[in-house]
Amino acid sequence: MMNSRDSVGPILTEVGGIGERLARKIIDEFGGEDELLRAVKNLEIDRLVAIEGISQRRAIEIANKLLGNPLPSFLKTEKAFQIYRDILELMMSYAHTDYARNRIMLLHPTTDTASMREHIRMVMEAKKMVEELPVEKLRGLLSNIDRPRDPPINFNPSKAILVETREDYDLLIDMGLNRYHPVILNPDPGELDEYELIIYVYSEGMLELEDTFSTIMVTADSDKHEIVPECVLNYFRKNLELFRNALEIKRILGMETCLHEVVEIMDELQAAGGEEVDIDEVVNSVKAWADMKLRDLIKDIDLSGDEVLTLLNQGMTAKLERIFDDVLSEARSMIKKRSGVEFDPFIKSYPLKIDQREVERVKRLEAASRNLREFEVKVDAATRLGELRGAVEGEIRDIMEFDYRLALGLFAHEYELTEPEFGDEISLRGALHLNLVGSRKPQRVDYRIGDPDNVVLLTGANSGGKTTLLETLAQVTIMAQMGLPVCALEACVRVVDEVYFISKKRSLDAGAFESFIRTFTPVTTSENSKLILLDELEAITELEAAVKIIATFIEFIGESSSLAVIVTHMAREIMKYVDVRVDGIEARGLDDDYNLIVDRTPRINYLARSTPELIIRMIYEKSSDDERIVYGRILEKFQKTDKAEEQ
Repeated sequence: MMNSRDSVGPILTEVGGIGERLARKIIDEFGGEDELLRAVKNLEIDRLVAIEGISQRRAIEIANKLLGNPLPSFLKTEKAFQIYRDILELMMSYAHTDYARNRIMLLHPTTDTASMREHIRMVMEAKKMVEELPVEKLRGLLSNIDRPRDPPINFNPSKAILVETREDYDLLIDMGLNRYHPVILNPDPGELDEYELIIYVYSEGMLELEDTFSTIMVTADSDKHEIVPECVLNYFRKNLELFRNALEIKRILGMETCLHEVVEIMDELQAAGGEEVDIDEVVNSVKAWADMKLRDLIKDIDLSGDEVLTLLNQGMTAKLERIFDDVLSEARSMIKKRSGVEFDPFIKSYPLKIDQREVERVKRLEAASRNLREFEVKVDAATRLGELRGAVEGEIRDIMEFDYRLALGLFAHEYELTEPEFGDEISLRGALHLNLVGSRKPQRVDYRIGDPDNVVLLTGANSGGKTTLLETLAQVTIMAQMGLPVCALEACVRVVDEVYFISKKRSLDAGAFESFIRTFTPVTTSENSKLILLDELEAITELEAAVKIIATFIEFIGESSSLAVIVTHMAREIMKYVDVRVDGIEARGLDDDYNLIVDRTPRINYLARSTPELIIRMIYEKSSDDERIVYGRILEKFQKTDKAEEQ
C-alpha cells in the first residue's frame, strides 16, 4: 500500500512525459497522496483531467500505473494494442458519463480466471437488464449525469458578519466565511446601516444593536452553515438539475433514494422566498384609487353657509372629515391586503400626499423581516441538506456505476455477445469479427486451435478472410480476459499471459530484418504462455530464408505452452522443414455481382490455394474499358498456364 510521500512521486514520474514538477502539482491538487490514491481507486479520473497539462489518455495512464494494471505486459505489439483500443472505443460509445467512460478505459486483460468470470456474469446480467428497461429514456437522463461539483464562492457585500472579539474574528477567517460576506469587528457609527442583514456572531452579546433593523444573533460555537447557510445551499442549487435527473433514474430503476428529500427541500426553499412586494407600487396605486374616490365623493357634497365658513377658517368640515376617514380606512385595508403590512402612508389633503419617511421606515422593516425569515428558512434547509450530502453523492456514484454496467449491457446486447468458457484451447463456433456485426449477411466462423495442434498455418484465398480471422481470435481472447462476453455463438478460450499480433508490412531491409529477428526470438523462447498471430511474414526476406526462419520459430512455439496461427502462402515449403497443421480458406468462384464466393470457416488439415485469377477476374469485371485491356491480357496468361498444367 502506497502511503508515504516518496512512494507516489517516483511512480508518477515513471509515466512517460510526467516530470517531478507535474507529479508534485498533481499531488498538491488532490491535497496529498492518500487523497490522490483514494480518488484513483474511486475512478475520479475527471479530477486528474482537470489539471492543466494532463489529457484524458495521460490520466488513464497515471491511473493504470497507480492501480497496478498490467496492460503493457499483456499486449506486446502495436496491432494487439490497437485491437484492444478498438474494443474500448466500441464500449465507450454506449457510455453517457465521464465516470463510465473512464471506468471502461481502465478495463484491462488479466489472467485471474475468477475475476474474469465474475465480471462476465455482471455483463451478462446487464445484457438481460437492457432488454427489460426503457433504455432510450434512461440514456437521455444519463447524458445529464456527472459528478456533483462545488460552485465557486461568490462574495456578497450586502450582508455582514459582526463579531465581538479578535478571537471570534480569527476563527471566522479560518473558517473561510470572509469569502462570503465582510467580517466586521468594532464597526464605525452608522456602518452597520449599510447592510441588508447583520449576522451577529456573539460570545457574550455585549454589543447594543437596538437601532439596527436586520440583525440575526448566532452563537460563536455555531456550525459554519448556521452562520452562512449558502456554504451548503449553493452546492445544492448548482447541482439541483443533476439531482432531479438522478431522482427520475432512481424511480425508473425502482431503487431507494433520498434524492426526493433534496428536491422537496429545495422546492420549499424556493417557495419560501416568495415574491418581494413593491411597497412603492402598492402605495402609489392605492393613492391613485383614493384620489379618484375622494374627488367623486367631494363633488357631490352640499355645504351650508356655516360649513363653508368652517372650511375657510379650519380647512376641513365634519362631512369632509368623515369622507377622508372612510376613504383612508379603506385605503389602509387595501394596502394591507396587497402588501401584507399594516401602515398609513397618507397625509390628509387633496390630492393625498405620501409620507415618504413612513414609507421608507416600512420598507426597511419589511426588508428586515423578510431577511430574518429567509435566513431562518435557509439555515433549516442547510442543516437538513448537509446531513444528506454524503448519501446524495453516494447515490450519484451508484448511478454512474449503473451507467458503466448499462454501457456494457448495451454493447453485449447490440453485438449479441455470449459468455465464454475457459479451457486448454481456443474453440469458436459461430464467431464474428466485431466490425462485421450488423453488416449484410455476415458469415460466422468456426475454428479451433490447441493441443496437440498449438501451431497452425493458415492458407488460402486473397480477400478470403484470413486476416479477419486472426483479428477475431485476438478480439475473443482479449475480450474474454478483460472479463467480457465474446462475439460468438459458443467459445472456449485458453488464458494466456501475452498476445502478439504481427501484421504484414512492406519488405524489410537488412537492418529491419535483423531487428525483427532479435525482437521475435525471445518471443519463441520465453516461458510465458502466448497467443501469437502472424500475418504473412514471408515479406521479411527472400523466400528460402523466410521458410527456414518461420519453420524454426514453429518448432520452438510448438514445444511451448503457447498458441500460434501463421498466415502464409508458403505452407507447402514450410512443411518440408517442420510437421505442422495446415488449414485453408478457399474461394469457390464469383457470384453474379463478381464478388468472391468464400467459405470463411477454414478447412482443417487442408492446404488451400491462393486465388489470384479470381481476384483479377473480379477486378476485370468492375473496371473501365481501358483498364480491362490490361486485366484481360493478364487473364489470358492465367488461362494458358491452366491449359499447360492440364496437358
